[in-house]
Amino acid sequence: MRAMVVYESMSGNTEQVAKAVGEGLGRYTEVSVVNVDDVRSVPDADLLVVGGPTHVHGLSWPSSRSEAARQALDDVRSSTGLREWLGTLNRLPGGPVAAFDTRMGKPRWLTGSAAVVALRRLRRLGRVPLVPPESFLVETDGQQPVLRAGELDRAREWGAALGRRFASVRKTGRPEGGGGGGKA
Repeated sequence: MRAMVVYESMSGNTEQVAKAVGEGLGRYTEVSVVNVDDVRSVPDADLLVVGGPTHVHGLSWPSSRSEAARQALDDVRSSTGLREWLGTLNRLPGGPVAAFDTRMGKPRWLTGSAAVVALRRLRRLGRVPLVPPESFLVETDGQQPVLRAGELDRAREWGAALGRRFASVRKTGRPEGGGGGGKA
């Protein structure tokens, strides 16, 4: 069993979350965590997890990434967006998917969610969500968005829960504790 976490990150917050999710998943399966810029082929992993920052209520656009890059104090981590990468894929082989995002710590109806949009696109590519989308929250420190305290621990826990659910599906053919992947 193999899992791949593909992430887009501008200021490093989503990259940190992706690595923490990978740590949690790693307790249950072999996992690779890859910047979307470095994905060279269609993932053939048994579980594909994607994550990105929420920009303008959804996945980033070239214009929103340009604006984020202009505001970034450090180097930008990803030049390719999940939106564009997912758009290059045709039907995806393999099993279930999951998605997460980083977004401002306000109600989702105000901020939107890149994870919800990503799961919708992954469904159109023939993949089935293993769990509902998850958001990890950021706030501003005056200039840059930073992860809220405890979010990396929560990301590790989410990754471990995802790993347990994935192992259960692989073992029994059905998710432990009922169906997953609620409507995205």
